[in-house]
Amino acid sequence: MTTACDHEHPTRPPAPLAEPEVVARGASILRAMGDPERLRLLERLAVGGEHCVSELAVLSDAEMSTVSQRLRQLRAARLVSRRRDGKHVYYAIADEHVADLVRSALEHAAEERGEAR
Repeated sequence: MTTACDHEHPTRPPAPLAEPEVVARGASILRAMGDPERLRLLERLAVGGEHCVSELAVLSDAEMSTVSQRLRQLRAARLVSRRRDGKHVYYAIADEHVADLVRSALEHAAEERGEAR
């Protein structure tokens, strides 16, 4: 694909880019985080640590089945981990990378900007 351009571009070496499979997985992660309620669950786990599903349902003011479905999607994207203790299932942020993503997204969203860059 070529585009018409009326000015010169500097010559630069090609930057190394991620493999297509990695980009696809990254897009899947961002899609999973893209729902406000799922992002709120991730925030709660990043800030408050491990929680059981019933606790998350109460804190989210949502049905357990709804919260379970959201957590299932987050787990499928490898954003949360779970452990079972008797009848209870506890969820936690999968790793510090996920916590960093959540914090960065929310910090960026909280910035007041007059215009997009």
